[in-house]
Amino acid sequence: MSYYISRLYDFLRELQANNNREWFAAHKEEYDSLRSLWLDDVDRLIGLMSQWEPQLRALKAKDCVYRIYRDTRFSTDKTPYKVYFSAAFSPYGRKTHHAAYYMQIDVRDAESGLYGGVWCPEAAVLRKLRNAIVDNIEEFRAIIDAPDMKRYYPGWISESLKSAPKGWPKDHPDIDLLRLKDYGKFCRCDEKFFDTPDWPAKVAERFRILKPMVDFLNYSIDEEI
Repeated sequence: MSYYISRLYDFLRELQANNNREWFAAHKEEYDSLRSLWLDDVDRLIGLMSQWEPQLRALKAKDCVYRIYRDTRFSTDKTPYKVYFSAAFSPYGRKTHHAAYYMQIDVRDAESGLYGGVWCPEAAVLRKLRNAIVDNIEEFRAIIDAPDMKRYYPGWISESLKSAPKGWPKDHPDIDLLRLKDYGKFCRCDEKFFDTPDWPAKVAERFRILKPMVDFLNYSIDEEI
């Protein structure tokens, strides 16, 4: 069943070349079939992740996957469809302001892969995270410097301030972490990675590497000051 992935990539490539409502309407039956197979595999993935993250057990694929329809209201790009399938995993499904796990199967290789962390936190949350990281810097450095983390999730996916955030000295020993606006990691995964029946198991294992960081970030967000 999972060998539908090659068909999914073909569909997304064709959609990228014909990103209009007329083409999509003519291929809607194919899209619905691929999405159904994708939802089945996402349910498998949730079951595997739940073995090491019990808070995900109540989730269903429909709670986690995103629509393929783009919101073009505030975008200069008016193409109506995404050229990727994606899903986010947290106890709240895809709707959360906490640290979470995110997957994107994308025809653009640079965007295709696994993500984990906190994106676009509110200012108050970002302050809490910065303080928690500095207060527990040895623990946090050990998490992000773990061998598998450095191997599969090198660097940060984040914008950085040009200088130190307000209230912090420019020469702070952890200024590299304090300047970050998000705390997110990315593991690039191409079509070959996903085009195999056991891709949900491979994704679950790669996501598991992120769990200590996700747990640290969420504990810090929820901690009472």
